[in-house]
Amino acid sequence: MTRLSVNINKIATLRNARGGNLPDVTKAAVDCERFGAQGITVHPRPDQRHIRYSDVLAIRPLIKTEFNIEGNPIPEFRDLVNRVLPHQVTLVPDAPDALTSDAGWDTVRNREFLSGICSGFKALGIRVSIFVDPDPEMVRGAALCGADRVELYTAGYAADFASWPEKAVAPYVKAAVAARECGLGLNAGHDLNLDNLAFFLHTIPWTDEVSIGHAVISDALYMGLERTIQAYLAEIRKK
Repeated sequence: MTRLSVNINKIATLRNARGGNLPDVTKAAVDCERFGAQGITVHPRPDQRHIRYSDVLAIRPLIKTEFNIEGNPIPEFRDLVNRVLPHQVTLVPDAPDALTSDAGWDTVRNREFLSGICSGFKALGIRVSIFVDPDPEMVRGAALCGADRVELYTAGYAADFASWPEKAVAPYVKAAVAARECGLGLNAGHDLNLDNLAFFLHTIPWTDEVSIGHAVISDALYMGLERTIQAYLAEIRKK
């Protein structure tokens, strides 16, 4: 079954807006796991506007499920990953001032750089996923870089889903088929929610993992965190 990894960045954003330790990010990570999440995702950025490097260090020994750290592999990020040794690292090409991730890697142009990053992390036993747009060429490029998986950037799918689901998912099917042909695992994330998740997974049932944060925390404002996680797991099971 496709695994649900909950991105807890937005919980840290709420904490940082006021200062102090409310809500408690480490408790939230443990609770997400307890409520059924099969993974915890964090995306520390250099300005530490949400998840901080210190949060990552604090969370790592507390959770038993899969821990995924995503981000741009700048030296500070690489040092953090090498210290924490997560189960998975997802390489995302976001600029330091990016509001949120808004594009995947050009794995052809950046092949030499990404190959070195993949090799270093894999030597430590860390699974490496590369964040890419739904483009078969970029997927094949990720395989040549030595990645274990790709994560498809699903913002475009989410934006077009309401008007034409089949057209919205079509480029993702092509990219997902390319990943399978290359022997890559398949993750997906960005703007997936309770409305569009089941259709995506029904169409691409070999998706290994979805990483969802903003929608989960937004839904939890009304439904509560435990009920929300169970609702997402129910959507996954529909595939």
